[in-house]
Amino acid sequence: MQDFARIVYTVRTGSTNEDAAALLGDDAALGVTIVAEEQTRGAGRKGRSWVARPGSALLFTSILPREVRAADLWCVPFWSALAVSDGLARCGIAVELHWPNDLLLNGKKLAGILCTSRIVGASARVGCGVGINVYRTPDAQREIDPPPAFCDDAARVDRNVLLRHILEAFSARLSLLDDAHTVARGWEARAGLPGRRYRLQRDGDERIFEATALALEDGGALVVERSDGSREAVTLADARALR
Repeated sequence: MQDFARIVYTVRTGSTNEDAAALLGDDAALGVTIVAEEQTRGAGRKGRSWVARPGSALLFTSILPREVRAADLWCVPFWSALAVSDGLARCGIAVELHWPNDLLLNGKKLAGILCTSRIVGASARVGCGVGINVYRTPDAQREIDPPPAFCDDAARVDRNVLLRHILEAFSARLSLLDDAHTVARGWEARAGLPGRRYRLQRDGDERIFEATALALEDGGALVVERSDGSREAVTLADARALR
């Protein structure tokens, strides 16, 4: 965990990703993790909001201690998902990886990942934003649709212990960022590909279609096969996966 040993706690912030983004040009911020009890502007992909009662979730952004190739930025969320999955497993919680950036417990969303980056030439600095539902609150079912999962549905978890396990996994997996292809193969295996069924919806299209996921392409697209045998690559930019 020595690569991610510096932790900054805050009670309330707009977004740990926004806080990290403001530091990506600062060499002194490399390896820093920003943790918040509450986010007022927590966000998911494409501007969707992340809703969590104060103190109920583990909310943090870890700034990578080294730069990555700008061409390989796409693999960082998948790399992050593997490390978060490792940390959860050490707390007795087995999750499913769900394209593109979710971790599920019993088919419900337990955690999400959203990265922020600063590109200079061929290199990038990255903040890995993670939100994990830890403690179930009485009104959780009413506030979020579809209803989420919480760590304490499976095991009682101390957030500080979980954070330490995840940061240790980040550190252990750091060298894999030199090989995006290996990250993709590792994510496929953990996500149960090929063979996982997905419900997908393209942006701007009300129709939902089901398909079998076959592989994760370099670049982050999900290769799927429809019931008629046709294959296509569903990109991060033009579709969402439903649960």
